[in-house]
Amino acid sequence: MQTVRIGVIGSGFMGLTYSEAIVSLVDGASLVAVTGGRRASGLAAEYGVPAEESVEALVSRADVDAVVVATPDQCRVEITQKAAAAGKHVLVEKPMAPTVAECDQMIAACGAAGVNLGVVKTERFRRLTRKAKQLIDDGEIGPIRMMRTMSAFPINVTRELFQDRQWMYDSHGGGLFMGMASHNTDFLRWLSGRNATKVFAQVNTFSDIAAPAQSVMAQIVFEDGLMGHMWISSEFPSPSFPSSEVRFQVIGRDGMLDFDNFDFLDLGKGDKWERVFTPEKFDYLKEPKSPIRLEPHVGVVQEFVDSIREQRPPKVGGAEGRAAVEICEACLISARTGQAVELPL
Repeated sequence: MQTVRIGVIGSGFMGLTYSEAIVSLVDGASLVAVTGGRRASGLAAEYGVPAEESVEALVSRADVDAVVVATPDQCRVEITQKAAAAGKHVLVEKPMAPTVAECDQMIAACGAAGVNLGVVKTERFRRLTRKAKQLIDDGEIGPIRMMRTMSAFPINVTRELFQDRQWMYDSHGGGLFMGMASHNTDFLRWLSGRNATKVFAQVNTFSDIAAPAQSVMAQIVFEDGLMGHMWISSEFPSPSFPSSEVRFQVIGRDGMLDFDNFDFLDLGKGDKWERVFTPEKFDYLKEPKSPIRLEPHVGVVQEFVDSIREQRPPKVGGAEGRAAVEICEACLISARTGQAVELPL
């Protein structure tokens, strides 16, 4: 089968992540070129490939079959349109785009060009989360009735994050909320196998960070009356809550799951809790190339590459990326209007 030749667009932490994954761990793929951002020349040199001066130059290369878009989300619709017009398959980081309307433009562009559009959803590719999904699908906790998710960070960590990522202040982007919540909303849909039908949310910024939606609480109604709650905040005082970066609790008729994607998976059933999975640990900043850290990213890219080689749609495509953004956008609309928002938008 063909080797899928990939260009990476974006040279920050995630640009490094995907470059390393493609070069070292993904089967049937090769890294061809890098562009975008002040670190592009250094990243390209590290992997022995050219640094192109622009997106246009990269997608015009005859030896590029596909691109990975690891840029700020407000740039992704334009980049996707350019790549699709050049006949390149596209894998975009989450959130797919800041709005449903932009997601639709990306889906339309790739559909018209006949190229694959994949969306990064790493939480579907961790061993811990796959185990949680298996327990649910095997009926271990019975039919799901309620779900709750939290992603919380202490304010001192958030201030450091914004110093390095000034683009998160941009009102045209999804900001920290979309970046975090697009994982959580996708994961609630994936775990339950249900679409959201209604959202009511409160949104605020309590701190001195000059960016909107730093704290969001949302009640989400899913098909079949399944109840969901999402709490996203970057404004907790230190030390925050333990195991609260990507925390999920799933309540079924016969049992419960409680887990943090980086920490533990517990099954509550009968009269006791059982730890059924503990993931290997890694240092996110000191070990960016750790195979443990890279595992879900490799899974994402491998599935995308396989879809191209097998000439089929990706399993996590534009529709999945759009659905996650839709719930997030409904939260913002609900907070602005003070009304519950019916889905689909």
